[in-house]
Amino acid sequence: MPEKIVTALIMAAGSGTRFGGDTPKQFQLIAGLAPVRRVLNSFRQHPQISSVGIVVAQQDLALLKDVLETDAPDFIIEGGAARQISVLNGLEAITALKPLPTHVLIHDAARPIIPANIIDELLIALKDHDAAVPVIPLWDTLSTTIDGNLAGDIPRDGVVARQTPQAFRFAPILAAHREFKNSPKTDDISLAKLAGLSVHLTQGSPLLHKLTTEDDKALLERLFHSSAIPLSGTGYDVHRFGPGDKVTLCGIPIPYHQGLEGHSDADVAMHALTDAILGAIGEGDIGQHFPPSDAKWKGAASSIFLKHAVELVKRQNGHITNVDVTIVCERPKISPYSGAMREALMPILGLPKNRINIKATTSEKLGFTGRSEGIAAMASATIIVWQ
Repeated sequence: MPEKIVTALIMAAGSGTRFGGDTPKQFQLIAGLAPVRRVLNSFRQHPQISSVGIVVAQQDLALLKDVLETDAPDFIIEGGAARQISVLNGLEAITALKPLPTHVLIHDAARPIIPANIIDELLIALKDHDAAVPVIPLWDTLSTTIDGNLAGDIPRDGVVARQTPQAFRFAPILAAHREFKNSPKTDDISLAKLAGLSVHLTQGSPLLHKLTTEDDKALLERLFHSSAIPLSGTGYDVHRFGPGDKVTLCGIPIPYHQGLEGHSDADVAMHALTDAILGAIGEGDIGQHFPPSDAKWKGAASSIFLKHAVELVKRQNGHITNVDVTIVCERPKISPYSGAMREALMPILGLPKNRINIKATTSEKLGFTGRSEGIAAMASATIIVWQ
């Protein structure tokens, strides 16, 4: 086999009629993020995945972009009237990638949890097989029914449930889909077997639970919250006073006989908050992402920096739960503007007002802030990340 190049194909073109509601299940928020975005994040974070594509119904394209926000796959392709056509459309789109992938993972967006070891085992299996599928045994007693009554038992020995992602060598599965393009098969492993491809079974996981009904949504909500890891970060920044007629703090201009000096808009409070968020998720500091040596950020609104930090949280399947900002200065007086600052931060952070705290203090005439030479700000952020 040539050097392994893996593309993940996310199937998000289904209507999800059994789930109910006006919005397909793959786009509904579960613990703060849509399943399709969680799946995209999981594939993005896996070191063996080179590219990710999403197959979506034409009428849901705007909805997909809305729930992904600034996240984006390598390609988006329109699905078809049936799942098999949608998969074939996705596989055909992969043929345009350079270099051409050698392997593909096909995954239903309705399974929002993908343990990394599942991907590892599938790709290992492709060394000796054309295809691989994660399976789990069925532990419940199985029965047939007639007119709502139990009719007989079904032996469960040797019976397994197939899950996704399902893994394939790219060329054979593309050929199979082209040959059997009108097949009624409900998953790609069935099509692979129809084409005579060798299939290996790997160990699946209950975590690969499929979102089908409202009860599944409640179960997945519990899974996410039970697996949440709390993170916290702190930020600190200072800016000296200079010429000007206002200072900008948390996006709110405050009239003053001086301004704050800085490469961007010198919003010291928003800078501290950005650093707190970056610190919580291990993403360095604001200067690493937006170097002051780069002329592009000259005079830039600091909301750009904060929005970037928030997006990095979401890419880690995380959610900001609360922030606290302390502004240290003798003048100007901050308290009349704290409410407006909180309201300005709400849409950026995606938090209600009572999860954003802004407070101010003086340094009792001590130090550079006490001498009214500048303003300092400290911030903390609490984040939960779902594994």
